[in-house]
Amino acid sequence: MPALTVLLLGFVYPWSGQPLVERFAAPPGFVRVAVGAQSFGAWLRALPLLPPETPVLSYRGQLVRAGDDEHVAAVAALDVGTRDLQQCADSIVRLHAEWRWARGRRDHSYQSAEGVALPFTRFLAGERVVERDHTLIWQPRPGGSAAQAPTHAAFRRYLDLVFTWANTGSLAAQARRVPLSELLPGDLLVLPGAPGHAVLVLDVAAASDGRRVALIGQGFMPAQSFHVLRPARGSPWFAIDPAAPGLQTPFWPAVFPWSSLRRLPD
Repeated sequence: MPALTVLLLGFVYPWSGQPLVERFAAPPGFVRVAVGAQSFGAWLRALPLLPPETPVLSYRGQLVRAGDDEHVAAVAALDVGTRDLQQCADSIVRLHAEWRWARGRRDHSYQSAEGVALPFTRFLAGERVVERDHTLIWQPRPGGSAAQAPTHAAFRRYLDLVFTWANTGSLAAQARRVPLSELLPGDLLVLPGAPGHAVLVLDVAAASDGRRVALIGQGFMPAQSFHVLRPARGSPWFAIDPAAPGLQTPFWPAVFPWSSLRRLPD
């Protein structure tokens, strides 16, 4: 069955579901911060979610987190694929790439862990990445396959190529550092490593006294449903405290220091 489409705030989504902004109201006394109408943050605010208490499933369809898990606020209506590829950093790349696609952009290029550029144009031209002598190179596919049209199906296949070669290190390298004072929806916190981890800031709200809170989402290992986290069962909003060493999230033992805050380019 073809994917259903949701149109909200000028964006088109290949998935249907309740928009994040409708599911989660800002806490009392807080107001969502201003973002550009076509920004990544605005797109994430309208991210379609599956029904409440949908469980987190692995790429194999196995249960990872129950639908009533105290630290899972919602599951995004985003496919995971059928291979163990779309993990934490990859799910952030996926959402960023889908946002650019929704804006009509087709000039996507992400980095491999080795720093090799992975442009969509080369994929469409029929080239593929191979590892030779511990180095990644682009080369034509065997048989000299013809160029592909820039369809969303081809784009999705391209993203699997990116996920194969990218990781938390390449995500951190491609994104620029952002001071905590400039935190916006669409920013990310990343700890490169093997394994490393990365989470995505889905929304930010502020109070008149300067306090801020954020909605945080993540993919994880193995590849699994992208889900909205919550610090406790009562609220999905995480306090953003500049006096704290960083952000502590469920399911990952290390604190994300505020110095790990990044923003991907448009």
